[in-house]
Amino acid sequence: MKSITHENDLEQFLTTATLAGLDFAAERLHVSVVDNTKNPFLLTEEEMEETKEQFRAHQDLLTIPKRPQWDTTTTPEQLQMREQHSFLEWRRGLVDLEERKGLLMTPYERNLEIWRQLWRVIERSELVVQIVDARNPLFFRCPDLESYVKQVSPEKENVLLVNKADLLTTQQRMLWADFFTQNGIQYIFFSAAMAKQTLEDEEFLESNPDAQIERISQEGIPEKARILDALELLQFLQDICPSSERSRSTGKNTIGFVGYPNVGKSSTMNALVGAKKVAVGSTPGKTKHFQTIHISDTMILCDCPGLVFPSFATTKAEMVVNGVLPIDELREVQGPSGLVVQRIPKHYLEAIYGISIKTRNVEGELVSRQPTASEFLQAYAIARGYTKSSQGNPDESRAARYILKDYVNGKLLYVEPPPELDPTEFNRELYENEDLLSRSIKKVNLDLLKEKQRTETVETDTVLKLIVEASAFKCQASGQGVL
Repeated sequence: MKSITHENDLEQFLTTATLAGLDFAAERLHVSVVDNTKNPFLLTEEEMEETKEQFRAHQDLLTIPKRPQWDTTTTPEQLQMREQHSFLEWRRGLVDLEERKGLLMTPYERNLEIWRQLWRVIERSELVVQIVDARNPLFFRCPDLESYVKQVSPEKENVLLVNKADLLTTQQRMLWADFFTQNGIQYIFFSAAMAKQTLEDEEFLESNPDAQIERISQEGIPEKARILDALELLQFLQDICPSSERSRSTGKNTIGFVGYPNVGKSSTMNALVGAKKVAVGSTPGKTKHFQTIHISDTMILCDCPGLVFPSFATTKAEMVVNGVLPIDELREVQGPSGLVVQRIPKHYLEAIYGISIKTRNVEGELVSRQPTASEFLQAYAIARGYTKSSQGNPDESRAARYILKDYVNGKLLYVEPPPELDPTEFNRELYENEDLLSRSIKKVNLDLLKEKQRTETVETDTVLKLIVEASAFKCQASGQGVL
């Protein structure tokens, strides 16, 4: 007989069960085979459709904060109190949407001062330009912003500037153009990267008149799918900008630019300023307050700070690949990487990175199928020599960060189709056109070469620094000075 004065949780549970006369039997009949190709961080097709249906049902509740009504009799203190109260109620509504409805939302701007900048930009502007990423326009578009612009003044106009349009094929732009037209959305296609390249080419030709530069031709492209250059964009904005009492008195129209921080708003502004050769004295970086640029005698550009509008998201992986969540702070990489391999065909990934991705079944035999996130990351890590220092295994986390940055930056191409269209068919030309593929490969290889040169430069600087430090230590030890 043994005295028992202490039991752990399991022993205490078993002792209590024994005293209660309970018996336990293991069930061995229900056996399930785990599918190692399914990513637990992503939704199935049925779950995805059910989630999107919930989004559509609650879309009207996804709003932005509005500035409360005020007039000349309202004191600054009263207006500030009203704004704070209205903002607090708006935040409570979004929290209720997340907690009670169980909907996943993107991070959104929680600083009232940033929203005040947006309110001022809208109030000052006759035309509000909402900039979105062409690869997923509806994710970055905020319909409630357009409604608010009209609420402030019915005379004001909205336009959707679809930036990075050069990443889309002509057919993809035409399909998106049809969607925008059918839904009454005023739009224009633009590419800040193309505009910047055009500006650099013109500067190069000024100093090298005999040089020849190959440019992308838009001959034969329907007008609805054309990508405007910077000067054409300025003319387009001037033409559609309505007049107001303020613009008629000053002789200048004000055009406001708003959008997410990562959709190329700053690049678009720089392209427009560069095309007109206007000197800008603002410091590069995140804009904390709205800025005005007198682009011509009749036009003022008003730049709003980058704003993250509230939006629905199916998973956190979707937020990562859309550039909403920072990649360098990721802890879980299987979800976003799984979304990449789910969207982009295996042969395209192999061609872009010059790797061979081996896919196997449960028995370990080679099979032909789309790879899992882990299979892709391991193949990439082995090809680049990324290993964990402790065990020497492929460093999937490091590989994922490089791949996800390539995806967000447009080196790995995938374009979200308009609603009701099949993503595979919509992106087929991207992955089967040899010219587009070779252009993407060239872009990735060039960046890889730049990264290698940068690494070698850093290593060389480190070696030189060590040599100098060693020489200094040797001279000090011998009592001599360092030259």
